[in-house]
Amino acid sequence: MFRGIDEVDWASLGHAYGPADDVPALLRGLASGNPMEREMALDGMYGAVHHQGDVYDSTLACIPFLLELVASPDVQDRGCIIELLTSIGGIDLAGDDELDQLDPEGEEFEDAANYAMAAAAVAAGSDVFLGLLDDEDREVRLAAPGALASLHGDPARVLVLLRERLTVETDTEVRLALVEAVGRIALRYETLRDETAEWLGWLMGAAQDPALRLASLAQLARCAPARLPADVVARVTGLLAELRRAPLARHAALGVPAGRDADGPCGEGLVGGDGLELREPLDAREPLEALDAAEPAARPVAPTLVGQVRELREEQRAGRGTAWADDLLRTLHSALDDRVADRIALVTDQLRSPDREQRADAVWMCGGLVQTWRGAYDEVVRLVGAQLADPEPRLRNAAAAWLEGLFELARPACDALAARVAADPSPWEPERVGGPAWLGSALLALTRAGDPRAVPALLGALEEPVLNAHLMYAVPHLGDAAGPLAPALRRRLGRLPLDEGLSEQAGPLLLALAHVRAVEALPEVLRVLRGAPAFRREWVVESALRAVAAFGPAAREAVPDLRALLGDGSPGLVSMAARALWAVEGDAVGVLPHLRSLLRAPDAHHRREAAWAAGAIGGAAGAAAPELRACLSAPDLWLRVDAAVALCRVTGEVEEALPVLGAAWRENRYTRVEIAECFAELGPAAAMPAAPLLRGELARQRRHNVSEGSSGDHDVHHDEKLLALCRQGLGGAVPIGPA
Repeated sequence: MFRGIDEVDWASLGHAYGPADDVPALLRGLASGNPMEREMALDGMYGAVHHQGDVYDSTLACIPFLLELVASPDVQDRGCIIELLTSIGGIDLAGDDELDQLDPEGEEFEDAANYAMAAAAVAAGSDVFLGLLDDEDREVRLAAPGALASLHGDPARVLVLLRERLTVETDTEVRLALVEAVGRIALRYETLRDETAEWLGWLMGAAQDPALRLASLAQLARCAPARLPADVVARVTGLLAELRRAPLARHAALGVPAGRDADGPCGEGLVGGDGLELREPLDAREPLEALDAAEPAARPVAPTLVGQVRELREEQRAGRGTAWADDLLRTLHSALDDRVADRIALVTDQLRSPDREQRADAVWMCGGLVQTWRGAYDEVVRLVGAQLADPEPRLRNAAAAWLEGLFELARPACDALAARVAADPSPWEPERVGGPAWLGSALLALTRAGDPRAVPALLGALEEPVLNAHLMYAVPHLGDAAGPLAPALRRRLGRLPLDEGLSEQAGPLLLALAHVRAVEALPEVLRVLRGAPAFRREWVVESALRAVAAFGPAAREAVPDLRALLGDGSPGLVSMAARALWAVEGDAVGVLPHLRSLLRAPDAHHRREAAWAAGAIGGAAGAAAPELRACLSAPDLWLRVDAAVALCRVTGEVEEALPVLGAAWRENRYTRVEIAECFAELGPAAAMPAAPLLRGELARQRRHNVSEGSSGDHDVHHDEKLLALCRQGLGGAVPIGPA
């Protein structure tokens, strides 16, 4: 083994952390008889040679030796090596238009070339996987189908072998891997899609094993969603119920249909239209000792990332004969995509499951569903709220963490949230589970939902030594119910030291005081405004000015400070001081010259702030209309939007600014909330020219701010706010979604 390994100049090659002279030891470690050495070697391969999916010249040099390891039956843990090879060779660059635009001398081109060479090298040796479908090692049989589907150059041949193997394979999870590989081939090769979809459809009805029927349905949804039966949800929920009814977990583990004895025959088999015979194992037996084994003794945490991932998988699957069902349901959810009603029905059934892990997985799947698609989620939210009473803290926190991001959509769960908050002695602190605090907080979710029952706990949080800023930033969502918080907010602000830590603590308190219009806190607000230290002073002063503006005419004591800032402050503070002075005195004459001057300034950010202040003043800022019109042609998109919105508020009309706002609406989806807010303020009559924009938004099913690979905990709230503003701008309730 490893013939020629010492002839490679490894030191001249590289990986993520420098010269690759340590790679031969890693490769030899993969063949070690010591499990810890193998694990350390695999961890090193992923950590350096294939770091975060990258392919280096040393990665390419490893491929022949990895293929040799896979072909050697004496090597243990070959399933892990197959997965490593699948990852190295599985990056498909075909049809990537960006490759044509790369500089042949650049680093990105070299990276792409490495990926292409890796794919070619692994594919050239992929015949080795053909002989592994019937390997004695279960982990090898689990990994080989995916490798063949991803890497082998003769997919038609692979399809035949996968189907043939399915007729004799007895392990449930291996059978599911075979079906998944068939689906992957159908996705990759359009010429084989119809044939494969027909076979999956047949398997969905012919297989005795409900796991296979569920797997075939999931893969059919991936590669040919149009062929799904109309009653897909009913079928899935029926299959899940059938799996739950299995008398022992070993039935599911052996692929034995519910109601059969695992120690006896399991059926005569089925023959489909294409001649494929599916036969359950005739003599599948499992020692009873394995079922009744005592709980394993505690063991130390694995020292490698690979080991920790393995142990996490083992923990999640311990005692769950159908743990793989969660993977199938995730696949099905992803494949159903915009069939929101079906996905809601499916996740609702999962949330009612007696299987806690399946409910936990359903909470996880709710995230992608609700984050991406608009829909009627009241029952889903209520059922997620019910998980807050579960004795398992990880499930409780997963539910709370998801509800946090729903804001007003979380209201069907408010009773459950309130009960959780009342039962928790410190509801302002995220519950700790095995070390670091989880992000989930029932109190934060209850506050963001606008429920008054959050107020007593918020009062307790305000007396804690460490201020929970997230809770204070959520206070405005309580509306008028936040009023009782004013005295505690005032006391807390008054106790803050005027040092460099002021900016982190004063901001959320000032925002909350502004919302409740606690003018009695003006002395404390002025103390912060006057005594803010140099560190982040402008940010602190702006927050204080927003509070003064919210207090309005009752804050006359602040006028000298506002005038001083208007004359001597930075451009950003001038705009805020002007806005606050207008709110207190109601006289635009003294502030408009400052704003008009800033609207002509070269800095786009300062012009935006001035436009916002002019728009807040409204019709009394009519003298600034020429400067706002001049900003409509500025290069900066956000300046154009802010100026157009301000012009609408100043003139009370939409027509002049509509071309700019319409273009921005289409060009940058993140402008839509601000634009819709303007239309809603003007009212249906004035906003009538913008009605097509608003109706078009309401007709969309996908949330406006969905981004691939990233999300924020305010995304759903912002989209729901956009919908509400669109309806308000149109003058009433308008249905969501296509007609």
